[in-house]
Amino acid sequence: MSDTDTVLYEVVDDSIAVISLNRPDKANAQTPDMLDLLDQQFTRAADDPAVRVIVLRANGKHFSAGHDIRVASDRNHGDWDPKRDGLARIYEYEAKRYLGYSRKWRDIRKPTLAAVQGQCIAGALLLVWPMDIILAADNAKFSDPVVHMGIGGVEYHGHTWELGPRKAKEWLYTGDAITAGDAYEHGLVNRVVPDHELFDTAFAWARKLAAQAPVAVEQIKAVSAAGDLDEGIEAEKQGFAAAFNSEDAKEGISAFLGKRTPKWSGK
Repeated sequence: MSDTDTVLYEVVDDSIAVISLNRPDKANAQTPDMLDLLDQQFTRAADDPAVRVIVLRANGKHFSAGHDIRVASDRNHGDWDPKRDGLARIYEYEAKRYLGYSRKWRDIRKPTLAAVQGQCIAGALLLVWPMDIILAADNAKFSDPVVHMGIGGVEYHGHTWELGPRKAKEWLYTGDAITAGDAYEHGLVNRVVPDHELFDTAFAWARKLAAQAPVAVEQIKAVSAAGDLDEGIEAEKQGFAAAFNSEDAKEGISAFLGKRTPKWSGK
């Protein structure tokens, strides 16, 4: 398998971009090149005006075992001199590729959805957390056990996006796994479904989201990112104005009054 085959891309139903991790023989463990490919495909989907929803999934039994420690070790520790550039190289690998890409994907203006089965470990979580909707198979387990290898810390702020500081500390101190049921209870995933129904359920959700007015969905996502109440109210005002003055709003109101299915233009 060539490096370019480790991340697959296709468009389904003319409007749903499906990005697939495709290194199942290595439990979809990610290399730096693989992460760069992921970012290229997310950018491709974000820039395609025909794409309305982005789905992240993985081939094989497991979503991902995180970043490939063997590759990370070779790249970051080969001639490691902590007084020279060792720490900087590690931080560049973790912070730029994982946290940097995570923040970038979180801010994509289109709805994003992740379908997670089996193990979702360490760096793999920073692929999943930025997604708007997360569906988990009933066999999914989320964990960040790097404390057992004597490392950690860089991913902390990434996890507090979803867990909050106390839960993040508990999780990272112990390295314990969170089951799909636990993840649902804590609001980390939207649904738990049988493993054999995961991808069908993900595509059903994606088709439902793709059928909504793109301008309205974009504004909903923008408003939900507001940091506090005052900022959120102001964002809602701006979002409502942008949506209400769009061609989609005119079409939606006309279709409602005419009792027909709207045809969205995304304008």
